[in-house]
Amino acid sequence: MLSRKGIIPEEYVLTRLAEDPAEPRYRARERRARFVSKNGNCNVAHKNIREQGRFLQDVFTTLVDLKWPHTLLIFTMSFLCSWLLFAMAWWLIAFAHGDLAPGEGTAVPCVTSIHSFSSAFLFSIEVQVTIGFGGRMVTEECPLAILILIVQNIVGLMINAIMLGCIFMKTAQAHRRAETLIFSKHAVIAVRHGRLCFMLRVGDLRKSMIISATIHMQVVRKTTSPEGEVVPLHQVDIPMENGVGGNSIFLVAPLIIYHVIDANSPLYDLAPNDLHHHQDLEIIVILEGVVETTGITTQARTSYLADEILWGQRFVPIVTEEDGRYSVDYSKFGNTIKVPTPLCTARQLDEDRTLLDALTLASARGPLRKRSVAVAKGKPKFSISPDSLS
Repeated sequence: MLSRKGIIPEEYVLTRLAEDPAEPRYRARERRARFVSKNGNCNVAHKNIREQGRFLQDVFTTLVDLKWPHTLLIFTMSFLCSWLLFAMAWWLIAFAHGDLAPGEGTAVPCVTSIHSFSSAFLFSIEVQVTIGFGGRMVTEECPLAILILIVQNIVGLMINAIMLGCIFMKTAQAHRRAETLIFSKHAVIAVRHGRLCFMLRVGDLRKSMIISATIHMQVVRKTTSPEGEVVPLHQVDIPMENGVGGNSIFLVAPLIIYHVIDANSPLYDLAPNDLHHHQDLEIIVILEGVVETTGITTQARTSYLADEILWGQRFVPIVTEEDGRYSVDYSKFGNTIKVPTPLCTARQLDEDRTLLDALTLASARGPLRKRSVAVAKGKPKFSISPDSLS
């Protein structure tokens, strides 16, 4: 971790780089298991899979998915088993031809200088790894020995090809590039362009870009259908927007991606008080694109629980112009400031736009004194303090 090595300050809070799980303020309350963790791993365990043979039908992917110790063990055993198998074949050929019998020095052997199983094993290694020390060689006396030589070379090439392919795929996996794609640790809800918006910040630490980057967001919650069917992981796609519109983003600098909470949004009836009691709400964000240097498609994921959404706050600017170029201060990547925001749902704000008008008027007057604005009976209330008018 970069933060542990002192490269990044401790206050630099990033979901994929540094996270303090002992911080009680951001710890999720007792609730159902998280579907996607902050680092993007899916918290799903597959049990009682009866058709285990399906994994053997795709051996290459199975080897790539294995952990490094298991993969190296399999490769080592593959080489040893192949060397021992062909060593036995060379020893049997020598034994059948009579090359192992003492005192038979005049006859031409199938393989020179093979006198025991140890010498046959050494010759098997020389053939498969093409070392060729020169002490042993195949003669034209036995056609079967020539055939075994061809077969062993082909088997050795196949093992080498599989080994090199697996090592390359394991070292160049897409999730390695996703380690430098970062999300803000918290999301915020505030007013933007006269509408309540769900906002988060995303950035890329590398100079090599992500081509054709797209971002998607889903709300995962437990629901019950009108027929009484319980859906534990009901996923609803919601649109995300950026400064240029659409899902495609140009991730050359950190961007604030936002979702307008309108009548079609599953967050339309979400109120500030629900962020402390809505335990089944989880918002998943998925960033996908093509790595510029390798051409491999990568995907970075994170999620936000209800208590990780800050109401009435906004991300601070981190991009400035210095010496004719733009500079990004990543130490403020997750920092937020309080802004005047109605303490009501988006539905209530659409039904009574005077809430937003009163908020705009109070903000225009400046922080002269602490103001409290109350709406008519039966309507929600919001308060404005001097430290929030920034």
